[in-house]
Amino acid sequence: MHPSKILLAALLLSTLALSATSSKVTYDGRAIIIDGKHKLLMWPDLIKKSKEGGLDAIETYVFWDSHEPARREYDFSGNLDLIRFLKTVQDEGLYAVLRIGPYVCAEWNYGGFPVWLHNMPGVQMRTANDVFMNEMKNFTTLIVNMVKQENLFASQGGPVILAQIENEYGNVMSSYGDEGKAYVEWCANMAQSLHIGVPWIMCQQSDAPEPMINTCNGWYCDQFTPNRPTIPKMWTENWTGWFKSWGGKDPHRTAEDLAFAVARFYQLGGTFQNYYMYHGGTNFGRTAGGPYITTSYDYDAPLDEYGNLNQPKWGHLKELHDVLHSMEDTVTRGNISSVDFGNSVSGTIYSTEKGSSCFFANTDSKNDTTINFQGIDYKVPAWSVSILPDCENVVYNTAKVSAQTSVMVKKTNVAEDEPAALSCVNLKEDDPVWGDNMTLRIAGSGQILHVFVNGEFLGSQWAKYGVFDYVFEQQIKLNKGKNIITLLSATVGFANYGSNFDLTQAGVRGPVELVGYHDDEIVIKDLSSHKWSYKVGLEGLYQELFSSDSSKWQQDNYPTNQMFTWYKSSFKAPLGTDPVVVDLIGLGKGLAWVNGNSIGRYWPSFIAEDGCSLDPCDYRGSYDNNKCVTNCGKPTQRWYHVPRSFLNSEGDNTLVLFEEFGGDPASVNFQTIAIGSACVSAEENKKIELSCQGRPISAIKFASFGNPLGTCGSFSSGTCEASNDAISIVEKACVGQESCTIDVSEDTFGSTTCGDDVIKTLAVEAIC
Repeated sequence: MHPSKILLAALLLSTLALSATSSKVTYDGRAIIIDGKHKLLMWPDLIKKSKEGGLDAIETYVFWDSHEPARREYDFSGNLDLIRFLKTVQDEGLYAVLRIGPYVCAEWNYGGFPVWLHNMPGVQMRTANDVFMNEMKNFTTLIVNMVKQENLFASQGGPVILAQIENEYGNVMSSYGDEGKAYVEWCANMAQSLHIGVPWIMCQQSDAPEPMINTCNGWYCDQFTPNRPTIPKMWTENWTGWFKSWGGKDPHRTAEDLAFAVARFYQLGGTFQNYYMYHGGTNFGRTAGGPYITTSYDYDAPLDEYGNLNQPKWGHLKELHDVLHSMEDTVTRGNISSVDFGNSVSGTIYSTEKGSSCFFANTDSKNDTTINFQGIDYKVPAWSVSILPDCENVVYNTAKVSAQTSVMVKKTNVAEDEPAALSCVNLKEDDPVWGDNMTLRIAGSGQILHVFVNGEFLGSQWAKYGVFDYVFEQQIKLNKGKNIITLLSATVGFANYGSNFDLTQAGVRGPVELVGYHDDEIVIKDLSSHKWSYKVGLEGLYQELFSSDSSKWQQDNYPTNQMFTWYKSSFKAPLGTDPVVVDLIGLGKGLAWVNGNSIGRYWPSFIAEDGCSLDPCDYRGSYDNNKCVTNCGKPTQRWYHVPRSFLNSEGDNTLVLFEEFGGDPASVNFQTIAIGSACVSAEENKKIELSCQGRPISAIKFASFGNPLGTCGSFSSGTCEASNDAISIVEKACVGQESCTIDVSEDTFGSTTCGDDVIKTLAVEAIC
């Protein structure tokens, strides 16, 4: 028995950019109106682009730490308005999937748990613990009742078709023993007791109790089998790329491989597939977890961090979605048969009385193969799936990308003409550790440590992603008698994943030692047991310098390359509606605010590690996050997203920086991001679209129909050409238009000098 729908979903976070305000706020479906002024809101645009990309549903997490920042104090205002988010999805005619968790992972700070939960007496998280379960039930019930009250579950006529309890618990459950098993049973019973009228799912939970539906997360889920034959095969996280860490490379997943994974899943009986992420966005404020997750959460998703179409990924998947939807009735209701063609090629045929649809998959990572099916030869490229809605004509192959490639450019702004601990150390001259060769040695795990001795900076040290325990040791000069040692330890996000992740220590764990080196003798004086005073936070944050008009600011001769310095500047909002970024090159590390809104942590001085290949990325073969990487030897993140909803379109805007390491803000500038050029390379008998996403196509730099060579930005003519001038034909169809459609055929471009053994191709590069 098959469900009657193929469902394709996208995960968008419901905490997208919307500036919080105490002014009067209304919503007209396209923008937020604050005191009569429009501010661009990202939700409707992202949801609309998801639907245009061929999706049926939007998934979202529910972030416990954001909605209950203090126990029994709730916040669903502004960009935390979950109900408005779900209604916006509904207004676009899409379904919704509500992943309540309330543990979410998501590379989110502390996995979405509020820190107050950690401090409750007797609490043990994610196990059979009454304190934790009472709080989890309270929050889950709150969310369910809010959704019920607005009639948003599908059982009430609303868009929410699925809800999720817990998240990837099966990956860590063995660490919790029998109490972990009891906790899973409790989760299922608690969720079912809420009577939402739609199924509950548990991802990565192979033993999910009835009636929970267990689902798969990963880069590939075609081989996944549900734990009961009566439930559908569902994929809750298809990883479209990967997250980025400070000091790490930029991971990319090719459009060909992602499409291959999706097609294989539906070939082998899949019914619901969700992209994680379809839009990853930005970790504003201190929401990034990890630790060491960057402010950018672009994820190489089909919609990039700023909401632009990530082409060709978005377009290649759209074509796949359209083909799958065209076969929906056959694939969900048809009888299934399979054929093994050999050489790693298999076929799956779905048949009804009305007709048949076929998938041909080649899982060989190197060799193309030609097969014969019903008397017709078909070439199936390596690591690809060919889809034939009528079992005769190949309409789509995952390895053949005809969607445009968009080259994004940044343009200048033309509108412009943590905790501290102090200790006194009394050191007498006759102390065994005293000498000319002494070091201060500190065992830390707080990610970053700054050390001062008697008011003078001694040094800093920070961890690398994945290795957070380190030892700081540097030469030290002390006074006889009283000395003041000051340690400033800072975290870069709390842990968000793993068994007992909530117990991961961060800070100065110790020991803190003075080490004296005397010829062959080493003397160690442990300072850990001394009386240490302790203070959390920084005065500038307590005083909210990022949103105040404090008189403490000085205008002339601002210091540069000085640690722990606050900077403030005004700027004009860039003209137009293109996404805005701020270039923070020249700075070290710190926090940034625009008009009082935190745009997250910045760290452009952290250079990405080596290990990038100069060879083009080969989509063939299994993907992981180390396969296709870029940005080696460059700042991990140089540009930071400033949502237009944070900006005043008229008048001045304020940028405030807290510089932790020391830097020079002279080079800081605001830019916009837009398409600079668009390229297409498509085989004959395809219709291709060129688009500048709302801007006119200004010129055609290259066009050739035949066997052109090269890639976007470096196309050249091959050995054969069409009889008609391809550039003139494309110019006539496209220049001055925001988008244009071209039929790739000899009817359009004329006959060619290519032989019958040449697959004729059109290559175009357009300037936006």
